[in-house]
Amino acid sequence: MKKKRDEYFFEYPDFNNIKEIVYDSVGKYANNTAFILKNKINNETTYTNKTFADFLEDVNNFGSGLYNLNMQNKRIAIISKNRYEWAVSFTAVLLGNMVAVPLDKGLTEIEIENSIKRTNPEAIIFDNGMEEVISKIKDKKDINIKEYICMEENYKYKSMGAISELGRNLRLSGNKEFENAEIDSEKTSELCFTSGTSSESKIVELSHRNIAFDISAMHATEDFRETDVNLAFLPFHHTFGSTGFLYILSYGAATAFPDGLRYISQNLKEYGVSVFIGVPLLIESMYKKIVKEIKKQGKAKTISIARKLTNLVPSQKRKIFKPIIDQLGGKLRLIISGAAGLDKDVWKAFNEMGIKIIQGYGLTEAAPVVAAENMRYGKKGSIGFPLKGIEVKLFDKNKLGIGELAVKGPNVMKGYYENEEANRETFRDGWLLTGDLAYIDKEGFIFITGRKKNVIVLKNGKNVYPEELEKLVNKIPLVKESMIFGMPKEGDVVLSVKLQYDEDYIKTNYPKADEKDINKILWDKIKELNKSLPTYKYIKNMVITKEDFIKTTTAKIKRYEEMKKMSYA
Repeated sequence: MKKKRDEYFFEYPDFNNIKEIVYDSVGKYANNTAFILKNKINNETTYTNKTFADFLEDVNNFGSGLYNLNMQNKRIAIISKNRYEWAVSFTAVLLGNMVAVPLDKGLTEIEIENSIKRTNPEAIIFDNGMEEVISKIKDKKDINIKEYICMEENYKYKSMGAISELGRNLRLSGNKEFENAEIDSEKTSELCFTSGTSSESKIVELSHRNIAFDISAMHATEDFRETDVNLAFLPFHHTFGSTGFLYILSYGAATAFPDGLRYISQNLKEYGVSVFIGVPLLIESMYKKIVKEIKKQGKAKTISIARKLTNLVPSQKRKIFKPIIDQLGGKLRLIISGAAGLDKDVWKAFNEMGIKIIQGYGLTEAAPVVAAENMRYGKKGSIGFPLKGIEVKLFDKNKLGIGELAVKGPNVMKGYYENEEANRETFRDGWLLTGDLAYIDKEGFIFITGRKKNVIVLKNGKNVYPEELEKLVNKIPLVKESMIFGMPKEGDVVLSVKLQYDEDYIKTNYPKADEKDINKILWDKIKELNKSLPTYKYIKNMVITKEDFIKTTTAKIKRYEEMKKMSYA
């Protein structure tokens, strides 16, 4: 009997809280490697593998130490780069029924200070990289933090190591208060800032159940394995990163930490990475490097033919494209893309070369995953289907069937912290309005067309979705990234583009070009693109830059900030 399209493929757990997830994983995979740590001392590199049993031991020791500091039921902020100590801190806070407040280390000192004032944590855990900012904040009289805890040894502050050692001794003496803490699965357990592009992010209240349900639902359709190794590139302070590492743990798989954007290829090989959860900008960048190498070797035509042929014999894909897969470490088999729309050609190319790429969709307010393609069903440009137990609906559909995507399910947040106005605007009849416009095809696949607030309404009544045009502009080889916007003019708007050009590409292909030449080359490319578009979508104005766009930590362009920079906001 033929299997139905909407069938779920795996047995899946129904976790109520993070404690259940961690203890379930440790029970099943105690001796599996949970985290791979790199140690660099005197130019010598060694590696330490932390098993699931080690991880729980570290969590219980540190959590018991926090309890000894009277942190029961208190809010605790965490700010650092992605590292093992972040994962231990976050998990300890959740397992102790405390409230985690993840903060973005990339914010300015003033923004970090404001974030602390808005959430009022009683303790903050940080690494040495944040010491200068933390020291300044500590001197502020209107900051009420009682405990400053450094992840490394630091004579100025209490250290995570010392607190953990104290917690260990308490446990050895029979103190099980932390380990026996009962989890209230419905109460607020995390206060996280949205990565929205507005000037002041909202604060989302998530419960254990919100996060645990989302992880449970992903188990039903996605093909992760206990033998997998994930590279934790997504920032942990964002729900896509923190839920992501907990999701990896729930499978008994391992997590390694990247050395930075420049070292992604090296790290993929170094750790034998088999699954990668990332944002489109990074995944598309990986693909561009592959294409560049293929062209350099003069194999573009051969690869194109091979991609068509292997669709007839899927089982041979990884064997035929082994040289390309080896460029990505040799073991990469699955890529999860989220946070923005992925280029359709990139999606198609990876799948045809034997690396399964799945596009998903989510938002902080939904802990975060709402929908995704799955191991059997995908469609170019789609975000797939709602996860098991999650409902979606389109509000205010237009003639084309495009409406605002709304979500309902146990993963949906409790609400925005101390912001009833935003709650009234965001919920309608029990549905969470995402702010994203979408349509659903006859097979049930969801397609995002753009952000509701980004739609450019022309005087003639036509709607232009910037994201649609940006994907086309970004295909121009000279272009690194672009932003479509409406430049105000005489009661209407002129469809315009700001684009960042690729300096390396220019140097290689147009070595003698100056700024004026670059401008002409790019404008000719835009005019060429216009010919493929309806007249009302013609781009009529262009601004160029070699500088990076202002972005959120999930690589979304902060449109309002960019408009303000150009004096159009």
